[in-house]
Amino acid sequence: MYKGFYNLTSAMLTQGKHLDVISNNMANIATTGYKADRFTQSTFGEVMWSMVGNKEKAYTELGGQSWITAPSQLYTDYSQGPLEQTDLPLNFAIEGNGYFAVEADNGRMYTRNGSFTLDNEGYLTLPGEGRVLSRAGNPIRLQTDQVRVDSLGGMYTEEGTFLGMIGVFDFGNAADMAKNARSLFDAGGQAVPTAATLRNGMIERSNVDMVQQLTEMIQAERAYQSAAEVIKIYDEVIQRSNSDVGRL
Repeated sequence: MYKGFYNLTSAMLTQGKHLDVISNNMANIATTGYKADRFTQSTFGEVMWSMVGNKEKAYTELGGQSWITAPSQLYTDYSQGPLEQTDLPLNFAIEGNGYFAVEADNGRMYTRNGSFTLDNEGYLTLPGEGRVLSRAGNPIRLQTDQVRVDSLGGMYTEEGTFLGMIGVFDFGNAADMAKNARSLFDAGGQAVPTAATLRNGMIERSNVDMVQQLTEMIQAERAYQSAAEVIKIYDEVIQRSNSDVGRL
């Protein structure tokens, strides 16, 4: 009987974590270039099975079956978001694979956010994060936003003088990238320059599907509330059981 408490409590904790992920996705629906997170869960037995073993992947069975649920893993959805026309000269969107490189305070980071501007020294910058890097890995100094841009990211003055090329980088395995709280990605030094089509005067919107997130939120809230209600019933049953046994 007492096992039910563990099952239901784990369900509440798991659904609470799921709601946190959904809330974060919905809060970033207007964040340029944001990539949605996906939540997965498994039973506690499956989690332990996946964690116990050696370097040869020789896993050892731990014992009996368990129905306790637990958060398993967060996955990032790297699919492209819709492109939006802004007509701003320093806005860029990548069509297809690839990421912009930014020289942040904690090293080189990568992003799909192409809402750039110029800093006080005339360098192309992602506001609040750092200077945008060229294909060669150097900051790009423009001095003015009156520039012409080709489809590969080459930037020129109105007279035709070459100023630099915006770097677009790709990775062998996007799953190895780590996303921080500001939706910047750390590739662990595995990024390589790639040819990609850039759309000037456009940005990539978040790939969060609001309808899907609302549906998942309703399902998670109902599961959470159901577990909470059943816990109350379990508590009443155990109290009655204890009081009846005491009278006997």
